[in-house]
Amino acid sequence: MTDRALAVVRAGALTTVQDRGRPGHAHLGVPRCGALDAAAAELVNRLVGNPPEAAVLETTLSGCALRPRRAVTVAVGGAPCRVTVDGRPAAWGAPVRVPAGALLDVGPAVRGVRSYVAVSGGVAVEPVLGSRSTDLLSGLGPAPLADGAVLPLGPETGPETAPYARVDVAPQPCPPDELVLRVTLGPRDDWFTPEAVRVFTTRAYRVSAASNRIGLRTEGPSLERARPGELPSEGMVLGAVQVPPDGRPVVFLADHPTTGGYPVIGVVRTADLPAAAQAVPGTPVRFVAVRRR
Repeated sequence: MTDRALAVVRAGALTTVQDRGRPGHAHLGVPRCGALDAAAAELVNRLVGNPPEAAVLETTLSGCALRPRRAVTVAVGGAPCRVTVDGRPAAWGAPVRVPAGALLDVGPAVRGVRSYVAVSGGVAVEPVLGSRSTDLLSGLGPAPLADGAVLPLGPETGPETAPYARVDVAPQPCPPDELVLRVTLGPRDDWFTPEAVRVFTTRAYRVSAASNRIGLRTEGPSLERARPGELPSEGMVLGAVQVPPDGRPVVFLADHPTTGGYPVIGVVRTADLPAAAQAVPGTPVRFVAVRRR
C-alpha cells in the first residue's frame, strides 16, 4: 500500500466513492450511478486541481472524518458543513492543506444533505466498468466507507504542472428552500386522469424521508390512474418520474433501476437534479410542466 492514502476514522451515516458514473451500460442492467450533485463534485475537484472525472467522497447528512498518510490538499463543498483539521476550523468551499497524520473532520450538514470531499490526486480505488463509483442498487464499485478502511489516492500534480485550473474560492448554490423541478410530460401521462395530471403540475408535494440515491420519494396528493393494470417493464432514464400504486411520484436519481413497470408521468430536466440531491426531508416540491425541446 502506497503512503498516498486516506484512513477512514469516522465513516458517517453513508459515505461513498463517486465520480461521473457508468453511463452507457443500461442495456446490461447497470445503472449510471455517480455523484448525485454532479456540479458540486466537479467544483471541489477543480478547487484541488483534479480533473472533473476524479473520484471524490459523497457524505450523507452526518459527514465523515479522515486521516491522510501524506500531506494533501482537500476541498469540501455541496451541503454546507463545519470543517476542522485537528480540531481547528478550516475553510469550507476552498482548498485546505491537511498535513500528514492530521485529522480532517467533515461535520454534519448544516443545510442540505450531501457534502463532497475532493482530495488532490483523487480517490484511486479500482475502477469497475470504467468508474470508481459506488452503486448501491447493483453493488458494483467499492463498498460504502467503514471505520478503519484505507483509500488509495492518485498522484498529486503540482500547481505548475496541473492541467486543470485550480481556484481559491468559488460560489456554490445554496440547498433549496423549495425544490422546483421542470418536467416534460410523458411518455405515460395518458395512464392518468386529466385531473391527476393537473394535480401533478399544480399542487405542492414534500420530500419524503424515504428518499435515497435511487429515488427522491414524495409525500402529497395521490395521482389517480385512468386505466387499470400494469405496464410490461420498460427502460427508465435519469429523472424519470415513476408513479407506484400509492400514487405518489418518485423521481429516479443516479442509482435508479434501468427498467420498471410503473407508468412514468414525466421526466425531470437533468439540470434540476443536483438540487434534488440536496433537498432535505420535508422540503416543498413543485413539478412544473415544460414543453418538449
